[in-house]
Amino acid sequence: MFNELTKYRTNNHFFFTAKEELENVCNAPKDKSGVYIVYELKNGKIELVYIGSSGKIQNNGTIKHRNGGLYDRIVNGHQFGKVPRKKSWKQKLVDEKIEALDIYWYDTINSETMDIPVFVEATIIQRFFEIYGQLPRWNKEF
Repeated sequence: MFNELTKYRTNNHFFFTAKEELENVCNAPKDKSGVYIVYELKNGKIELVYIGSSGKIQNNGTIKHRNGGLYDRIVNGHQFGKVPRKKSWKQKLVDEKIEALDIYWYDTINSETMDIPVFVEATIIQRFFEIYGQLPRWNKEF
């Protein structure tokens, strides 16, 4: 769906269900920065529900990885209140009767690419907005 992401060679994805612990299934790197996209699997359909990023560029041009990298942002970042995703996503799966989440992550800053994570996040959110006229359901604002 997003051709912009094809250039990031360091990427992967994992599934998460309400019966699992997010910290056990998340395979995102603990020392990298980039973007992640969350799809819900429900009633035989796939829907993109969230786009996020981790990591910042400092004034001197160096990357400031979140302590714990993409992994920590996905697992312990707060969403739906002041609750870490490892709890809030599990509750969302139950409340919304979602069968599973399929989370894709992309390392956007490495020896091959130097793309600021929030810029890539904004680009993907813009593409989504152009297609659907709104943000993904779990993105409250941008």
